[in-house]
Amino acid sequence: MDINSRQSVADAASQAAYSMMRWYAGNETGQIPGKLIDTWWEGGAMFMALIQYWHFTGDTTYNDEVTVGMEFQAGNGDYMPSNYSNYIGNDDQMFWGLAAMTAAELAYPEAAKGYSWLSLAQGVFNTQVQRWDTSACGGGMRWQIWSWEAGYTMKNSISNGGLFQLSARLARYTYNETYADWATKIWNWSTAGQTPLVDTQQWKIGDSVSMSDNCSTVDHTEWSYNYGTYLSGAAYMYNYTNGSAEWLSAVNGLLGSTLSKFAGSDYGNVLTEDCETTELCNRNEILFKGLTAGWMAFVALIVPSTYNTIMSSLQTSGVAAAASCVGYNNNTCGVKWYTKSWDNQNGLEEQMSALNIFWANLIMTNNASLYAPVTSRTGGNSSSNPTAGSTDPVSTTKKLAAISTADKAGAGILTALFAAVIIAVVYWTVAGSE
Repeated sequence: MDINSRQSVADAASQAAYSMMRWYAGNETGQIPGKLIDTWWEGGAMFMALIQYWHFTGDTTYNDEVTVGMEFQAGNGDYMPSNYSNYIGNDDQMFWGLAAMTAAELAYPEAAKGYSWLSLAQGVFNTQVQRWDTSACGGGMRWQIWSWEAGYTMKNSISNGGLFQLSARLARYTYNETYADWATKIWNWSTAGQTPLVDTQQWKIGDSVSMSDNCSTVDHTEWSYNYGTYLSGAAYMYNYTNGSAEWLSAVNGLLGSTLSKFAGSDYGNVLTEDCETTELCNRNEILFKGLTAGWMAFVALIVPSTYNTIMSSLQTSGVAAAASCVGYNNNTCGVKWYTKSWDNQNGLEEQMSALNIFWANLIMTNNASLYAPVTSRTGGNSSSNPTAGSTDPVSTTKKLAAISTADKAGAGILTALFAAVIIAVVYWTVAGSE
């Protein structure tokens, strides 16, 4: 791949997109549109990557799959589809909301029938802010939606950072101060809690805190997408506020720590997750640096002072990724880019991350601003529905009412009646056999 040739980079992105879609069966007879094998949230990440690919290349090859899949999984306009709503987490739902927000910002064609992209993003926002939890830690989003899910008592960076990013993007697109207020609220909680997830002194972001100790201890495991989602949110708030010094400070601090931690000299300044060095990345973690690369690309477009720094990092990582996509003699991509050779890994996530770093390199143009995300006043035409998702009965978590004496008595009566029925059935069965 010639990093200085727009066509060469576009060709690399095209190859990665094609290889990624070979793992998708949702457009086949009898399959479920938008659903990937053994994962739901990655469908949102995949469609988001394809929307961005379309935006920078003009290639409409996959637009039908994107539109059908995103509408099919929309549920009641908030990405809480009945087939999966009982086990998805806040972060899972969030990625579909970010995909819809991306479609609105990039003026991706609206579906002929169904929900508008903006309303779907609003639907996710509306359902999630109702889950803001003040029962411990002074606020914050839980990782999981339902009490039966492992991680329900954790509050993590990707769930809070994801809602922060979505709120900031909705504020910029709609010019509605309510979204900006929520973005500020989430940022303040994340940075100034009992033990903040986002350390604004060193600009480090931990993975999660636990409600069991009132969020007093941070899990300091670091992932690039936690950094990327807060960086993106801060950038959108900077743009929304017409250049606030406070938000610029956050952008610069987070960008510096992101590049230092995940694209440092130890790995040739190529984007790398810690788990890659031990070859222990799971399929979710393989996606993280690709998502971060995509968010960084848009940061460069809406915070112009970061453009050169981000472009340099994206180009270094893009060249390395291309050099590693040589598997099976058909451009199969692996996990590790910094080796600049194929690592014998192969999968949907590997191709998706490569696609993200390739399209992200397409911001290299003298007219970069033409590719920046739009707003409702600068070319955005997606219809707004500020109340989307607010009436969906599965969109919010509600505490169960305390069990009363009458409830207990009623349960006892029903148990006795059920036992009597069983005894009678057994009696008549035995009597009949005699």
